Amino acid sequence: MNSTEIDLHKELKKYFGFDQFKGLQEQVVRSIISGKNTFVIMPTGGGKSLCYQLPALIQEGTAIVVSPLIALMKNQVDALRSLGSEYGIAHVLNSSLTKTEINQVKKDITDGLTKLLYVAPESLTKEEYVDFLRGQKISFVAIDEAHCISEWGHDFRPEYRNLRSIIKALGDVPIIGLTATATPKVQEDILKNLDIPDANTFKASFNRPNLFYEVRTKTKNVESDIIRFIKQHKGKSGVIYCLSRKKVEEIAQVLQVNGISAVPYHAGLDAKTRAKHQDMFLMEDVDVVVATIAFGMGIDKPDVRFVIHHDIPKSLESYYQETGRAGRDGGEGHCLAYYSYKDVEKLEKFMAGKPVAEQEVGYALLQEVVSYAETSMSRRKFLLHYFGEEFDNETGEGGDMDDNMRNPKKKTEAQDQVVILLETIRDTKEVYKAKELILTLIGKVNAVIKAHRTDSQQFFGRGKQYEEKHWMALIRQVMVADMIVKDIESYGVLKLSDKGRAFIENPHSFMMTEDHEYNETEDESIVTAAKSSGTADEALMTMLLDLRKKVAKKEGVPPYVVFQEFSLEDMALKYPVTIEELSNVQGVGEGKAKKYGKDFIQLIARYVEENDIVRPDDLVVKSTGANSALKLYVIQNIDRKLPLDDIAKAKGLDMDALLKEMEQIVYSGTKLNIKYWIDEILDDDQQEEIHDYFMESDSDKIQDALDEFEGDYDTEELRLMRIQFISEVAN
Repeated sequence: MNSTEIDLHKELKKYFGFDQFKGLQEQVVRSIISGKNTFVIMPTGGGKSLCYQLPALIQEGTAIVVSPLIALMKNQVDALRSLGSEYGIAHVLNSSLTKTEINQVKKDITDGLTKLLYVAPESLTKEEYVDFLRGQKISFVAIDEAHCISEWGHDFRPEYRNLRSIIKALGDVPIIGLTATATPKVQEDILKNLDIPDANTFKASFNRPNLFYEVRTKTKNVESDIIRFIKQHKGKSGVIYCLSRKKVEEIAQVLQVNGISAVPYHAGLDAKTRAKHQDMFLMEDVDVVVATIAFGMGIDKPDVRFVIHHDIPKSLESYYQETGRAGRDGGEGHCLAYYSYKDVEKLEKFMAGKPVAEQEVGYALLQEVVSYAETSMSRRKFLLHYFGEEFDNETGEGGDMDDNMRNPKKKTEAQDQVVILLETIRDTKEVYKAKELILTLIGKVNAVIKAHRTDSQQFFGRGKQYEEKHWMALIRQVMVADMIVKDIESYGVLKLSDKGRAFIENPHSFMMTEDHEYNETEDESIVTAAKSSGTADEALMTMLLDLRKKVAKKEGVPPYVVFQEFSLEDMALKYPVTIEELSNVQGVGEGKAKKYGKDFIQLIARYVEENDIVRPDDLVVKSTGANSALKLYVIQNIDRKLPLDDIAKAKGLDMDALLKEMEQIVYSGTKLNIKYWIDEILDDDQQEEIHDYFMESDSDKIQDALDEFEGDYDTEELRLMRIQFISEVAN
C-alpha cells in the first residue's frame, strides 16, 4: 500500500480523534507504511506508541509489538479495544493465557481480525508461536523499549539479544525500533543488534523546556527539606523516588505524620495494593506517591508538578525518564534531586558482586550521574549533550530553567589549562580514561600509568598546581564543548575531536565554571542544616551566637555544649517561642530545651515582635516514632550497664551506627552514663586528658581532636569520650 494514497490525517481522526500529528509522528508513520526499517528515538510523552499503532491499524496483516512491560501492554490493548468495535483488534500473547485463550488469539489472527499482537520477548522464543506466526501475514515487527537490547542501556535484558534471529525466521518483515532514552552509544548498539544499519532514523528533541532542574546537598535533614518543599507546593501532585523499598515506606510514613497525603508504591506490595495506590494518585485522592523505580511505567498523569529524587539514580537515562514524568501537559515541573557522594559509594558497593563487564558499564553510567550532579554549567545543556543533542542556552527554549543558570557560579579563564589537557591526551596517544589522564596531569602513578611508562615522560605532572577535582570539572566542560569525545568501543577512553586539535593549534578564550562543593561534615550525626532549603535569619543568628557565648561563660562550658551551631541556624529559621517548640528544633531534645532554653526563647520572642516576623507554623517536622523505640532501648540498656557491642548486636547495628544513635541522644539533652564502658578502654589519666581537651576546645569535631592528639587515640575512643563529656557537662 503506498503511503501517498492514504489520507493519513483522515485515518488519524478516524482512529484517534486527533486533527494533527505531533512532532515527528507523521514522518515516522509514512516511513513504516512504505515498508522501511525505522528507528524512532522519542522522549516519554512524545506520542511514541501512535507511531506504530496507526500504521498497524491501516495496513493489511498483523503487527507484532515486542515490549518488556506486561502492565504497559495491557493498558495499550485495552485502549486499542476501546477504539475499534472489535475485541480481537489487539491481543496480548504471554504465559498468563489459558489454552482456550491462546486458541482464540490464533483464530483472530488467522481471520485477519487482529491488527496488533503484543508479546513479551520470552514468548517469541517459543517454537510453537514462531511456527504459527510464520504462516501469517505480518505487517511489521515493532520493538518497544529498544534500549533493552544494549548492555549500555540502563535496562539491559539478555532475552532481547535474540530478537533479530527470531524476526528473520518470520520472513522478510520491516523492523521498527523505538526507545525513549538512548545515548549515541546505545543507538549504535540497537541498529547493530537488530541488523538494520540502513533504518530511517527519527530523533525527536530531548529538551523539555518547562522542567526546572535542581540538585541540593543531601544532609541528615533531607526529610524536613522535602516536607518544606511539598508544603510550598500545596495540593499539587508529585512523585518521590527512592532506591530501596525500606526508604519508600519510611518517607511515606514521615509525610503522612506531617499531614501530607502520600502513599508508598514498590514491588514488595501486593498487586492489589499497588493498583489501589496508583489509582488514588491518578484520581487525586492523594497528592504524593513515594516509589521505587517500579512506579511510573505507563503512568500517564499529565499534571505531575514535581519529581523528587531522594536518592540519586543509577544512570542519567533513569534520571531523565523519571524526571520526564513531570509537566507532561507543558505546565510547570520541578525536578529536585538530593545528592551525596555517600549514596554513590553505596551504589558502587551493590555492583561489586556483578560480572566484571557489567561492573564497568555500571561504574561508567554512575560517573555520568556524578558529573551531572556536581557540574555548575547548565544542567539542561549537560543532559542534552549526554543524549547527543546540541543546546544553546541563549537561543534554546528553557535555557534559564535550572539552579545553575539562576545562580551562576564564578567563571575563570582556563585557556592555558585546556591546552595542557588536550596536549596531554595527544601525547599519551589517546589511550587513557579520565582517571589515568588526571593522574598523569597531577603526576601520580598507578599500575596503568606504569605499564605505559607515562611517568617517565617530560609532560608527566604538567598540571600539578591544580587539584584532581579541578581537572575533572574541566574535562567535563571541554567534553560538552565537543573538543574531546569518549570513545564508544572502549567506553570511557578520551580522544581528541577535530575541534580539539584545532584548539591546540589556535587556542582562544575558554571560561570555566567552578564545580559545586558538596561537603558533608565528617560527623554524620551532627550535620549542618542545608542552607538551600530556606535561609536562616542572619541578624537573629548573630544575636543567638552572642547569647550562646554568654550562657556558656556563665555555665563554664564551651559554647557548642549549650547548643550546636546547626541548632541555632534552625532556630533562626523556625523562630521557636515556647519550650515545646524549641524541643522540636534539630539537635535539641526536651532535656536540653528545659536546661538552656529559657533565655533563647525570650530573645527570639522579643525579636519576632520587634521585627513583625510571620512565624512559619508548619516547620515542626514530627518523627514517625520508629526511631524513638531504638533510642529508648539504648538508654535503658546503658542504664543497666550492658556492654555496648551487645546492645549493637541485639539491634543489628554496627558500632558506628550505635555511636551515631548515642550522639543524637546526648546532643538532644538526655544523659547517658557510659563510664563503665570507657573504664575498660582508657585509664583515668587518658580520660582526663581528653575531657580537658573538649572543655577547652572551641570545636567538638573529631578530626580536630585526632589532629591534636596525633594518633594517641582512635576515632572510636574520642567519640565515646565526647559522648560522656557532653552527657556530664551539658545535660
